[in-house]
Amino acid sequence: MAASTVSYVLSGKRSISPETRDRVQEAVRVLGYRPNASARALASNRSNVLALVIPLRAGMHVPVLMQFATAVVTTARRYDHDVLLLTADEGRSGLERVSQSALVDALVVMDVELHDERVPLLRELPMPSVLIGVPADTEGLTCIDLDFFAAAEQCVDHLTDLGHHSIALLGTPSAVYARQTGFAHRTLAGFQAAAERRGVMGIETPCEPTFDAVLGTVGELLEAHPGITGLVVQNEPIIGPLLDVLRRLGRRVPEDMSLMAICADDVAERQVPQLSSVTLPADEIGQQAVEALIAKLEGHRTSAGVTLVPARLTARASTCAAPEAHSERTTA
Repeated sequence: MAASTVSYVLSGKRSISPETRDRVQEAVRVLGYRPNASARALASNRSNVLALVIPLRAGMHVPVLMQFATAVVTTARRYDHDVLLLTADEGRSGLERVSQSALVDALVVMDVELHDERVPLLRELPMPSVLIGVPADTEGLTCIDLDFFAAAEQCVDHLTDLGHHSIALLGTPSAVYARQTGFAHRTLAGFQAAAERRGVMGIETPCEPTFDAVLGTVGELLEAHPGITGLVVQNEPIIGPLLDVLRRLGRRVPEDMSLMAICADDVAERQVPQLSSVTLPADEIGQQAVEALIAKLEGHRTSAGVTLVPARLTARASTCAAPEAHSERTTA
């Protein structure tokens, strides 16, 4: 069998008959052959490495970041690519450095701000990129993220349908809002829009991820607005402390206070009670980002644009009819 035929089977660059492909793959299995990554990179003028720009900075919750990173790495390996991690604090200079080094073939960029200084550079770089996040100006970019606007709307609608008329959003740490990080601002916009549409009171406040901060923020919130009966949380590390704080303040979940979160399903399910939530599909988003990059690298026609993963709400034990609605039903 010609060496070129074996090469075509291994690279997938040409159509080969099923019989020939099976013979080559059986020989590969028996011989335990593994393609030499360095040789393949030289031959293709590619490194077979993707860069993931990850936001290890103030206000970002590392376990959530690692869910995205794991999804990117595992999907990249399915396409025979490795992943180089960069930190977002390197900004434009980090992207310029890695693009000039020939270390990577493409970029996955996280922690996207509404007016991100890296966006103009990404449009100019010769290598393809995909953003996990959505800036204000998406022209010429490929962006993938959860539909955070709809996620917040679904939370408000769920609580309003249960009779809650005063709802608060416990948001991300203040540093995330100050950077105008896209996901936080889109959630805030969705929350405000839904509260106005449903005619309910919606209060928003950032919250720092420490027990004392949660105690102080929630205590002040309930003192200023004692009628609040529903809380939406977009701040995963405060969920555990928040449940303790509500118990300390004499608010039972869900009898006195319905609580829901935008978070991973496993986080919602291990709380007591289990939280109603809109899932944060890190695996799905990371996978789609890598698949979009691979399609670009392989020369497939892909149009720039924004892909928003639909928000999916699961009602669990932490939400129920508002206390006044529950009281009315009991009296009736």
